[in-house]
Amino acid sequence: MYSDRQSDALRAAHLYYVQSLTMKAIAAELRVSRSSVSRLLAHARDSGLVRISLHDPDEAPAKIAVRITERFDTAVHIVPVSPSTSDIERLRRVAVVSARLLGSLVESHQKVGLAWGSTLNAVSRALVPQPTEGTVFVQLNGSGNIGGEGLAYSSDMLRRFADAFEARVEQFPVPAFFDDPLTRQAFWRERTTQRILRLQTRLDLAVFSVGSPFAEVPSHVYHGEYLDRADYQSLTDDKVVGDIATVFYRADGSTQDITLNARATGPDFRVLRRTPRRVCIVAGSAKVVSLLGALAAGMITDLIIDEASAAALLRASDAERRSS
Repeated sequence: MYSDRQSDALRAAHLYYVQSLTMKAIAAELRVSRSSVSRLLAHARDSGLVRISLHDPDEAPAKIAVRITERFDTAVHIVPVSPSTSDIERLRRVAVVSARLLGSLVESHQKVGLAWGSTLNAVSRALVPQPTEGTVFVQLNGSGNIGGEGLAYSSDMLRRFADAFEARVEQFPVPAFFDDPLTRQAFWRERTTQRILRLQTRLDLAVFSVGSPFAEVPSHVYHGEYLDRADYQSLTDDKVVGDIATVFYRADGSTQDITLNARATGPDFRVLRRTPRRVCIVAGSAKVVSLLGALAAGMITDLIIDEASAAALLRASDAERRSS
């Protein structure tokens, strides 16, 4: 059931976008002021009653998207952004577009895996209410850290997703990294932990970003008291270029024998690849190296990325091909 305001907004949107009436004509028909019509149209867009799409086959982002799809066998949605735009502003714009797109991807009775982090936290703040039934959001990796703030950080993000889609949340209340691999093994034998791990093998959709320590907006795992100096040295020694849900990988997408992964709580890539649709959201050219590794690992079916980073991805891929 729509509220009176939603009904008025829907009617105004239909008159404006479908019937092409002027705002003056709509105001007369609805018996309101033109400023009221403007507010109703804004409400229709912000609440998801109206979704605007643009199609220009000659547009540069469309051509870049085609090349990325052909090269990586990945569906691509490019967010137009100037190369001079800061990573902070890129993230904001990509988050807004991603939030709108997720409204059409998340459906009732789905199990949706979420990897917490700076990017998805921004997306969660831009979500438009889209009620579903029987949908469950499953936390993909633990988030506790020595500062004690990690659990609250991920919990707030998950709550915003749950509120937007009127869904249930399955949290994973373990550290992001255990101090000892043997402790992780013991936890993985617990029935409560195994229940979450089973849910992670039955996902319909997974949403994540790629972590990078080099971005202007650094991935949360690299600045939130999760890693110490020895951990960073270990990542360097293992030639790590990024992570997905705190599982680290190299430029070729491999994860084997990376020391820190034995303590990490994110899903094994072989498990995550079972998810039919895996949406990766990327903002910032500094994440291109990490993104190439994730694509090499076959982790991404759908990519949402800003225009400048998409172009940088193709340039990096071209350079990689020439050098091999």
